[in-house]
Amino acid sequence: MTGGRVAVAMSGGVDSSMVAAILKEQGFKVMGITMQLFAGSPAPERAQRVARKLGIPHSVVDFGELFSRKVVDYFCDEYHRGRTPNPCVICNRFIKFDALLEKAQEMDADFMATGHYARTKSSANGHRLLKGADPRKDQSYFLYVIGQSQLQRIMLPIGHMHKSEVKKKAVALGLPVDTSRGSQDICFIPSGDYRSFVSRHLPLQPGDIVDTGDEILGRHQGLACYTVGQRRGLGLSSGKRLYVVSLDADNNRVVVGPEDMLLSSRLLARQLHWISGEPPQDLSGITAKIRYKSPAVAASLCLENDGTRVCFDQPQRAITPGQSIVFYRGEEVLGGGVIETVELA
Repeated sequence: MTGGRVAVAMSGGVDSSMVAAILKEQGFKVMGITMQLFAGSPAPERAQRVARKLGIPHSVVDFGELFSRKVVDYFCDEYHRGRTPNPCVICNRFIKFDALLEKAQEMDADFMATGHYARTKSSANGHRLLKGADPRKDQSYFLYVIGQSQLQRIMLPIGHMHKSEVKKKAVALGLPVDTSRGSQDICFIPSGDYRSFVSRHLPLQPGDIVDTGDEILGRHQGLACYTVGQRRGLGLSSGKRLYVVSLDADNNRVVVGPEDMLLSSRLLARQLHWISGEPPQDLSGITAKIRYKSPAVAASLCLENDGTRVCFDQPQRAITPGQSIVFYRGEEVLGGGVIETVELA
């Protein structure tokens, strides 16, 4: 619908800047909208500069309190419980594709567009979410929490493009391409030191580091300082390599063991969300990703009232409670959930 009004979620980075440029070139009435999420965020100023260059109106919306309550508090609480959270998924669920999408509608936008590397497709059975065309940048993993009502109102204009193509077009248009900044795993922790961040928000409780036979090997600084699969920074003197195999929040213990104990083929996932609004009737041919950078691997699902048990054809390494597991069939995202417990192989 060329000529419609589109609010582009702009961060000032190359991806969202290119989205705004592409949509304007296609004849849409484009306006930029940027979230102020935390003090010191450079996003509003960067986005305003891009908007001026493109000649489009731009607004900043303050979601600081909502972001702190929904994302930051969740992030710290999960680490405190001995789990490894996924703040990007929670931000997409409550902030970007809920509060921001609602704000875009209040601004009379027909659609909201983002710079995610994923694709949407409409069919007789509703709206589908697909992987991005660039396998190295595909971000569909983070979007499994959106549903039909959001999919009919969002646009993902660069989902069919490769990152190299996006950068090339940005240079040709004179848009900023900051190759030194790179993407941050956690936008609200620029230093990347999440342990110090969590310790400033919640008290850390030291406890025992034990092996799988319950023998005490040392002391830990607090469960938030550790994650499943970690080897460095344990402070243990041992003739063999030891890894964190689990975090025992009930007893405030870090459990370590040899690397082969990180392998598991079964898990329980809860807080399920399905893109179509309901679980797939056909559970064949499903693959699953246990973290963003992991490959999608063959998996069998056994649906239960409060979740699903997942069995992998091949054991997976360092499955981590608190992380998202996302289900695919081919290029299509079916849905996902949060890893609750892990059964060791």
